[in-house]
Amino acid sequence: MSKICFTEEQLVELRKNPYVKNVSEKAITYTDECKQLFSNEYRNGKLPSVILREMGFDPRVLGEKRVKSLTRRVKKYEARLDEFKDLRKGNTGRPQTKDLTPEEKIARLEHQVKYLQQENEFLKKINFVDKEAQWKFKQNQKKNLKSSDK
Repeated sequence: MSKICFTEEQLVELRKNPYVKNVSEKAITYTDECKQLFSNEYRNGKLPSVILREMGFDPRVLGEKRVKSLTRRVKKYEARLDEFKDLRKGNTGRPQTKDLTPEEKIARLEHQVKYLQQENEFLKKINFVDKEAQWKFKQNQKKNLKSSDK
């Protein structure tokens, strides 16, 4: 985030803008419509500061860093399947265990059992390979001892 904080007057003005979803003294969240419009205009060759002025923003108030950040994010959003849709609400990173149907719980547990079985098989193989390597090492040591005795 930018170190430039918005003043109370700037916050009031930004909140009036229909393309602002939320604004605090340090951050601004744009609507999906704003991002889509910005993307279309940017692809048509307009400069970011011109686009923002046409949308009712003062690029000097936002600051150069926020303008560049918005441009970079919009380019990244274009490449996603969900495009400009905000995915943060439905994806916290932690799988939900609440409100699962019994079938979903069973499927999740079956998946977990299969995963753990695969993990156990892998660990068994690693253990076997390790023991085999130790056995070969001991065999080589015995051969070296016998050849040095001669």
